[in-house]
Amino acid sequence: MTGKTRILAVMLGVLLVGAGAFKLFEKPIARFLVQRVIDANLGKDPSASLPDGLHVYVCGTGSPMPDPDRAGACLGVIAGETRLIFDVGSGSMRVLGRMGFPVGRTERLFLTHLHSDHFDGLGELMVQSWVQGARAAPLPVSGPPGTAEVAGAFNRAYAIDAAYRTAHHGAGVANPAGAGLAPEEIVIPAGSDSVVVLRKGALTVTAIRVSHDPVKDAYAYRIDYKGRAIAISGDTAYDPRLARAAGGVDVIFHEALDAELVGRMQAAARRNGAAATAKVLSDIPGYHATPVEAAKIAALAKARMLVYYHTIPPQPFPLVETLFLEGTGDTFGGDIRISRDGDRVSLPAGSEALEYDHVL
Repeated sequence: MTGKTRILAVMLGVLLVGAGAFKLFEKPIARFLVQRVIDANLGKDPSASLPDGLHVYVCGTGSPMPDPDRAGACLGVIAGETRLIFDVGSGSMRVLGRMGFPVGRTERLFLTHLHSDHFDGLGELMVQSWVQGARAAPLPVSGPPGTAEVAGAFNRAYAIDAAYRTAHHGAGVANPAGAGLAPEEIVIPAGSDSVVVLRKGALTVTAIRVSHDPVKDAYAYRIDYKGRAIAISGDTAYDPRLARAAGGVDVIFHEALDAELVGRMQAAARRNGAAATAKVLSDIPGYHATPVEAAKIAALAKARMLVYYHTIPPQPFPLVETLFLEGTGDTFGGDIRISRDGDRVSLPAGSEALEYDHVL
């Protein structure tokens, strides 16, 4: 046996011994690692270490179109000690929980409008915020006229489930007085484009009327806290009212629809005999902004960053993102991002910093 052969034999023996040892201790190692993860996460609030300021959790960037990587429209906002959620699309609560947002401490949900893809995750939020936070009062939900009807229907639909949870966990955890939703409808006065809907210390939330016909009442929101500010478009066609109300914000989170790509989908649906799908695809561009129009809103508002969320259609790979963003850089000179579920934007108080991270 040569020297090289002996070395190879020894290495093979070490590998076999190592593999055997790992197999012998595989379960103890797995239990140790699982316990480490549990201890590091369960019951902890990762947001507690964030600096004072505005922090935006992108918990849903998708649309009703099928997309395995994106939940329905949702943004979580932390402003100092206040936790708010804006829209709650399907699957968004699972993203928000994985991001470490303290859902049980949510103080209020704001709805931009009453299209189902902006509230069809409401059941999950109701239950999670109630039980995780051991709430003693229903979760406040603010939105346009009709919000009370939607909230009432969810309350009725989940009443049986709530009773089961109280019977199982006890009133100390699932207090029946805290189950469900407490709706408050926002009405923007005639002749006005906006109204303040929340004042709490240094925090102000303003609802802004936007265009989403045939939806009569569709709102954007502006959030101000200690000199930092963001705006959230909700669903809207190009609307200068949003730019005026969002003047000087640090970041605009704006929806956008690429009309050319949707047009290609419409033509394919027609060719393939899917008449109903083709009709829907022909209708939706009229009440959404294009990426360039959203960039124009950001430019008019003199924002520093534009973040696309709730984007249509999905962008499954970077080349599609390139098409989606075509012309936006010529319109808006600030930072432009296409957000993904799990992104977080932080605006520390007393600072000009804009911190953009992916936390999943």
